[in-house]
Amino acid sequence: MTHARPVAFYAPLKSPNHPLPSGDRTMARLLMKALDRAGYRPQLASELRTLDKTGDPQQQNLIRQQSLEEASRLIAHYRALPEQSRPCLWFTYHVYYKAPDWIGPRVAEALGILYAVAEGSRAAKRAHGPWALGHEGAEAALDKADAIFVMTAHDRGALEKAQPAHQMLVDLPPFLDMQDWPAPSAPLPHGIEPRLLTVAMMRSGDKFASYGILAAALERLQHLPWSLDIVGDGEAREEIAQLFSRLADRVRYHGQIENRADLRVLYESADLFIWPAVNEAYGMVLLEAQAMGCPVLAGAYGGVASVVKHGDTGVLTQPGDIAAFADALGVLLQDRDRLRSLGANALRFVRQERDLDHAALRLRKTLEPITAGMGA
Repeated sequence: MTHARPVAFYAPLKSPNHPLPSGDRTMARLLMKALDRAGYRPQLASELRTLDKTGDPQQQNLIRQQSLEEASRLIAHYRALPEQSRPCLWFTYHVYYKAPDWIGPRVAEALGILYAVAEGSRAAKRAHGPWALGHEGAEAALDKADAIFVMTAHDRGALEKAQPAHQMLVDLPPFLDMQDWPAPSAPLPHGIEPRLLTVAMMRSGDKFASYGILAAALERLQHLPWSLDIVGDGEAREEIAQLFSRLADRVRYHGQIENRADLRVLYESADLFIWPAVNEAYGMVLLEAQAMGCPVLAGAYGGVASVVKHGDTGVLTQPGDIAAFADALGVLLQDRDRLRSLGANALRFVRQERDLDHAALRLRKTLEPITAGMGA
């Protein structure tokens, strides 16, 4: 590719510039990096957030109207640019019924450019009920997409079932930029007491449910030696600390850590990353831990199996099953050799298969043929 062509990038769930850290923000930023490495010039088209957490039809209608106004503004803006400065592609990250993309399909159609989505999820059961309008918008966007980059096997089934004839489905599993996570130079010494680690925001809903399962499982294992480091903060911190009140002498709270170097030390020094992962799409922290040689124990929700290889880089248990999680953890706590083996496999897996270069190559091979001549 001789020069970088502009790509309009949009993340309706959470902008890459959002002030609060999350897996969605991380992946949005990584996709922009991967597009850049693939030979494109991603430009953030809009920061309009379409998320409706509560299922409020009035709010969804307002978001739709705001989105249509934003689409009209962007169409006028792009049409006023010289042809070589217009985007050759609109690329949206994460489309589902709670955060539809009302903007991208309209702009793409008006400009005569292609429309691509990464991490699109279909949910037929949401066609009726409080998120009906959001579902309508998400389905319309996914129907319009010329290419959908499928990030987990969990999403693929529904996408294949409703796949239009013109549409490509391309696997693009979650990935990391290894420059952000330099490989451990040497294994850190681990103590006699196994060190457990979890990294997660402290908020109500699914995160709170995961913390609840974690605390309940650990209470069953007080007869075994272990300590737990928790990285995270949020409005539910006090309630979550209460969940661990009977384990207080074994739990260390680190709050929110923005500095990757500090987080790397915790990943490297941990024997096992543990997270029940209630309704996680996949979990970027699970990849980060493995990149530093830390194996994972997680609940097998959603796309978690697309980032943790069960029995090879970690262990997955039945979703929401406290007893199964505790039993699996108890076995691993008593088998340090297996933990070391899983950790070595995890490090190789992420660094050899889930790096930025692999993602950029997949994007380039898919997009280059279909964007040739557009925006040139």
